[in-house]
Amino acid sequence: MKPYVLIFTIAIMMVISGCGKNNSDGENSGTNNEPQHENMEMEHSGSGEVPPTLKKAENPTYQVGSTAIIETDHMKGMEGAEATIVGAYDTVAYTVSYTSTTDGKRVENHKWVIQEELKDADDKTLEKGSEATLLADHMQGMEGAVAEIDSAEHTTVYMVDYNPTTGGERVTNHKWVTESELSGN
Repeated sequence: MKPYVLIFTIAIMMVISGCGKNNSDGENSGTNNEPQHENMEMEHSGSGEVPPTLKKAENPTYQVGSTAIIETDHMKGMEGAEATIVGAYDTVAYTVSYTSTTDGKRVENHKWVIQEELKDADDKTLEKGSEATLLADHMQGMEGAVAEIDSAEHTTVYMVDYNPTTGGERVTNHKWVTESELSGN
């Protein structure tokens, strides 16, 4: 009889340990549709400081002080939020992949790091596959990491304030949203 009790006990433990891991409520199921930095420490709000060599956009589509709708989901609660434009700058925006300096996790296709946030990038646009050291601190473990350039885009980037669609505190001085990720209000 004892072997049956042991098997029964193990079966009960397996059922109980599975409880709480059921994801039937639609929360993050680990699919590729979830926001890029769902489980990472992203600095939602920033200081508003920009690199001294970053040039203000002369004729941005969205003027400082105006509003636009965010059409991207870099972070949970971003897509569909109304953004107030805090700054508009002409630069090269990069998607980059790198290994975090704090936890060793790989971050793929991070949007966006700008030309002025890459060490020794000067004025030359870096090609896909090039490597550069990150000066940006948008996320923990980003600053000082060696990144691989995934793409480069000459564009206007915006610093924005917005209230997340998921609730919570207002995000201020978020860096960066590109012009193609915003739409008229």
